[in-house]
Amino acid sequence: MGGRDITNMDQVITTDIFIDGEARQASNASVYDIFNPARPTELIGHAASATPKDVDDAVQAAHHAFPAWSKLSYGERAAKLRAVAKALTADEEDVKYRSRLFTREHGKIGRETLLEMSRLGDRFMLAADYGERLDSAEPIAGPPFDTLIHRQPRGVAALIVPWNWPLSILGAKLPQALVAGNTVVVKPSANSALAPALTLQIMARILPPGVINILTGQAATIGDPLVGHPLVRKVNFTGSIAVGRHVMKTAADNITPVTLELGGNDPALVLQDAELNDEVFMRMYLGAFASSGQICMALKRLYVHESRYDELVDGLTAACERAVVGDGLLPETLMGPVNNAKQLKVVTDMISEARAKGAEVRECGIVPDEALYNGGGYFQKPTLVYNADPNLSVVRDEQFGPALPIMKFTDDDTAIAMANDSEYGLCSSVWTQDRDRAVAVARQLEAGYTYLNGHGPMAQDSRGPFGGFKHSGIGRNLGFDGVLAFTEAHSISGPPGFLI
Repeated sequence: MGGRDITNMDQVITTDIFIDGEARQASNASVYDIFNPARPTELIGHAASATPKDVDDAVQAAHHAFPAWSKLSYGERAAKLRAVAKALTADEEDVKYRSRLFTREHGKIGRETLLEMSRLGDRFMLAADYGERLDSAEPIAGPPFDTLIHRQPRGVAALIVPWNWPLSILGAKLPQALVAGNTVVVKPSANSALAPALTLQIMARILPPGVINILTGQAATIGDPLVGHPLVRKVNFTGSIAVGRHVMKTAADNITPVTLELGGNDPALVLQDAELNDEVFMRMYLGAFASSGQICMALKRLYVHESRYDELVDGLTAACERAVVGDGLLPETLMGPVNNAKQLKVVTDMISEARAKGAEVRECGIVPDEALYNGGGYFQKPTLVYNADPNLSVVRDEQFGPALPIMKFTDDDTAIAMANDSEYGLCSSVWTQDRDRAVAVARQLEAGYTYLNGHGPMAQDSRGPFGGFKHSGIGRNLGFDGVLAFTEAHSISGPPGFLI
C-alpha cells in the first residue's frame, strides 16, 4: 500500500491489491484514477488495476489457505472474527481518515460513511455468534440408520460488491463466509475502491495469509476470470440484474453455486390508518433518499390510500424541502451527489420523461453552494413525482437515485396488486397502526423483506435473512441463512446405536 499518510487527510493516495498476506501492485503495475463525484476534476487516488494473472494468484492463494482455515474449530474462527471487528475501529484517527476518504471518492455524506464503518464490525460480531450453532450436528436416530448432518465449508468464495454501500454489503457476506470456514477473494466496485481496499487490508492482516485476498480493477478485465475460475466454489454477487444474469451464466460452466442480490424497486404501502407526522415523514424521507437514493432496499415507489394522499404529499414534500444538498464532507449536508455520471443520467432521464408526459414533478431541497451544485458535479435534488402514471419509467424501473413517484390507491387489495406488479421483489414496507393488518398485508407482498412503519437500512434487523424474489435475486445474505449459503450439508450414517 503506497502513498498513505493520515496526517494529510486529502492527499492523493494509491492502493494496492492484496494477495496471500501481502499488499502488492497489479502484475502489470497498472492503476486507474478515482475522482470526487462532487467535483469530478478532483483526483482522489489511484487504485491498482488487477489482471487475470492476479485473479489466478488470488484464487490459488485462497485455495492453498483453505485446508488450514477450514480445519479450525468454529469457535476458533469466531474468535478471529471478533478480533477483526475490534481492529476495524481500534485507531480512531484511521477511522476518520478512511471515512473522509470514502466520502470524497463516493459522494455520500459523512454521517453515512461513519455508520457504514461501524456496521461492518457489528456484522462480524454477529456472524461470530453463529459459530456455536454451526458446530452442532443435527442427529437423526435409527432405525434404519443413525445419521448426523454436519455443515461443511465450500472452499474458495468469490465475493463481489457494488459501489453504493460496499462495506455494509461486505458485512452481509464476508464474515459469514469466513465463520463457515471458507477463504475468499473480494472484488470491490471500481467506482468505490480506495477506502474499501484499505479497510479490507486491515481485516486481511489479522487473519492467516490467503484467507482474505483483495482485487481492485475493472469488471470487464477480471470479472469473468474470477467468477469462472475452476477453483472458485461459491460466488456471491451484489449488483444489477443485467450483470447478475451474466455472473450466473459464467458460473454455470463450472456448476458453481451463486447467491445473487440484485436490484429492487421497493414499494411502500401507506394504509388509511397510518400514523403521519413530522417524525414519520422524516423516516420516509430517509427510506427513500438516504445515500441519494442509491440503496437497493430504498423506498422507490410510494402508494398511499386516497384519503391520506394530500396529507402525505404535503408532509413528505416539506421534509424533502429541508434537505441540504451539497458536499458530503459538510456536517449540515443531508444529500451528496450521485456516485457517477452514468447513474445520474439514468435518474435525470426518468425525471425528464415524467415532465415530458405531463406529470407534476417537484425538485426539493436547499442548495447552499450553487456554484458547486452547478459546477459539473453529479448532483440531483430530491425529486417527487406526484400522482405518477404507473407506466412511467420512474415507476416501472429502479431509479437508484433521488427520485420518488407517489401514487394513490383505494383499498388494500388494489395496493397489494400495484406493489406486486413488478419484475423486482427485494423489499417493501407497510405503514399502519394495526398490527394484524400490517402482517396480513406484508405476507401478500412478493418481497424478500418487508418493513413495518419504516423502510430501508434504519429499519432492518441484520439477524434476518436478506434477499429477493423474482428478478431481485437468488439466495440470501445475513442471518443464519446467510452463513448456511456458504456451506454444504454433509450426512454421515451408521448402524443404529453406533453414532447416536
